[in-house]
Amino acid sequence: MLKDSRDFGLKDQMTRAAVSIASNIAEGAERDSKLEFIRFLHIAKGSAAELRTQIYIANQIGLISDGVGLELVEELHIISKQLHSLINYIKTNLKPKT
Repeated sequence: MLKDSRDFGLKDQMTRAAVSIASNIAEGAERDSKLEFIRFLHIAKGSAAELRTQIYIANQIGLISDGVGLELVEELHIISKQLHSLINYIKTNLKPKT
């Protein structure tokens, strides 16, 4: 999608935000605390919001078509909802590690 883009700053920011989503989920899952896991899931949600904003910008400056932009934004909304649901599940169902 942005492979041929010369806007290296935006492309780099988008890549880092996307990698951050998965990385924070993985890091939080390895923590020894329910609260730490939840904290990292919130960070992942923040990265998803950051990436959505960058997609809006990329669309506005013509780097991403309307169709691709809308599809990506919708996928990120789904990811955010899934993270929110996981956070709520952990808060109510996961027992603290002893």
